[in-house]
Amino acid sequence: MRTVEAIDLVTAARTDTDLFGTDHPARRYRELVAALHPDRLPADPAVRAQATDAFIHVTTRWQARHVTVIGDYRLGAPAHSGDLADLYDVGDDRLLKLPRRPSDNDLMAREAHALRTIAERGDPRYLPYVPRLVDEFPHRDTSTGAERRINVLATAPGLHDLTEVRRAYPDGLDARDVAWMWRRLLVALGLAHRAGVVHGAVLPPHVLIEPDAHGVVLIDWCFSAPIGGTIPAMGPGHQDWYPPEVFQKRPSGPGTDIWMATRCMTWLLNRHAPRELLDFAQDCRHRFLADRPDDAWRLLRELDQVLDRLYGPRTFRPFTLTP
Repeated sequence: MRTVEAIDLVTAARTDTDLFGTDHPARRYRELVAALHPDRLPADPAVRAQATDAFIHVTTRWQARHVTVIGDYRLGAPAHSGDLADLYDVGDDRLLKLPRRPSDNDLMAREAHALRTIAERGDPRYLPYVPRLVDEFPHRDTSTGAERRINVLATAPGLHDLTEVRRAYPDGLDARDVAWMWRRLLVALGLAHRAGVVHGAVLPPHVLIEPDAHGVVLIDWCFSAPIGGTIPAMGPGHQDWYPPEVFQKRPSGPGTDIWMATRCMTWLLNRHAPRELLDFAQDCRHRFLADRPDDAWRLLRELDQVLDRLYGPRTFRPFTLTP
């Protein structure tokens, strides 16, 4: 469903039946949310404003008519819609992740396995850089018989993904602001890689920042793989963000994530970025995996050397999403 079509449908609807239909209301709801989601809107300000109003209207109407119980959790309307699942706020700073299709259960299992592995093997100091798996269980829909794997994740307030950051700064960010995000993203990747896990989808919607405290959380581990394994799929709409080994279904490694993380960071930079920093980024994106850096924490030290030469000793630089 196109954004304009969804806006027209919401504007014309007078009842819930008009809005969601009678045959497959949940499917209609998901179609509307996908078409109107703030992260996927066209650039036209007028269309964006109409779509935002329609999005709020749809989610509010859906929440008013639906409260679902899954396991021990009561669900209202989705708080977020990801690549393959809807996330519901279930209280206590927790999100329940419900895949839209049972065929994605294997990806949900990958996320749970990755987060368990990192929690067991990772350095405890850096575990806040990834979500904490609170619960996981299968759920069978009594009306359809479909079984879905559920993950429940601990969350934190005040997080914004890099898509929001780039939207707030359409001309790009000062390299000094990108620097702290880059450093912390490398910490998150080093944590995972030392635990033997490749994230496999280091994309702008999956990198969350906390602007005031300069925090970073790397989310959505559904596309993860063990080091040396193949990435199972590519995030919708981001195929050109992946390195060659993913397209070719060849073994992945730490350099796979480093390629994608570097792409995210250079995407954020404005046109005044220093040449030395751009050269550093280029060295992280060689065509062949074997030619790329393979240790995120060692790469962090190299990045610090570049930043020290450019800007001197590190100082805290306040950052806001309201430039």
